[in-house]
Amino acid sequence: MTPRGYALLEEELRRLRAEDRPRIVREIEAARAHGDISENAEYHAAKERQGQIEGRLRQLEDRLARAQVIDPREQSGERVTFGATVVLVDVDSDERITYTIVGEDEADVNQGMISVTSPVARAIMGREEGASVQVRVPKGTRELSILEVRFELA
Repeated sequence: MTPRGYALLEEELRRLRAEDRPRIVREIEAARAHGDISENAEYHAAKERQGQIEGRLRQLEDRLARAQVIDPREQSGERVTFGATVVLVDVDSDERITYTIVGEDEADVNQGMISVTSPVARAIMGREEGASVQVRVPKGTRELSILEVRFELA
């Protein structure tokens, strides 16, 4: 993942530990105070949310522990690799598209960041400027041509 993606996961982990976990503990205590917990919907909902938070905490801790952080600014070249910002043109419509290839956790197509496992990223990985690729996407098959490959902070 990129340094930005790593920082976002660290911030989510911090928020879950410092804000969400203590809040849910208070909610469970408040629900317990209402008496019989066997039929207390607030208690059961809070316990379920606590389980979700704890699961997400474990997932984030694991991802951060195993993360390989790659700074795009330390890379160069004309080949598309992880972290590259790629300017593409759709051969049929002449539409220009710019994508940055990032880790799965930081992908956001609305911001132009696509996952390294997406069909477009897989099709252009290892290719150079000027190459054309056929990509099968949900809307059908598109032919894309790589206009530019650059490396910058995502």
